[in-house]
Amino acid sequence: MEDFVKSLMVAASGLHAQLGRMRIITENIANADSVATTPGGDPYRRKIVTFTAELDHSLGADVVKLGPVRTDNSDFIIKHEPGNPAADANGDVKYPNVNSLVELTDMRDAQQSYQSNLNVITATRRMLQRTIDILKS
Repeated sequence: MEDFVKSLMVAASGLHAQLGRMRIITENIANADSVATTPGGDPYRRKIVTFTAELDHSLGADVVKLGPVRTDNSDFIIKHEPGNPAADANGDVKYPNVNSLVELTDMRDAQQSYQSNLNVITATRRMLQRTIDILKS
């Protein structure tokens, strides 16, 4: 029975971590076209999710946790748009360093990882139910 609980808790930690990852990816996508609020200012900077493995002493097993969310320090995309209110003195506007295609690929990966953890929980529930059914008979 203890192994079933471990399986459920480890998979639940994976679900939680992937939800956090999807939240950050969604934030990146939502801000992909934003510009600075002041002329020549910096726009939104892409965020990168990290994960950590942590020993859960009560379970005696490693669980995954959402680690520090870091900023992507790659260059902003610069477009020459002299009429834009966010343009600097040269007429250049900085756009976020967010590539929507990369974000969508990351989102798909996060969704697949989430689904895999959900499948573990579903399978563990079925095994628990079968065990209970066998004990009843």
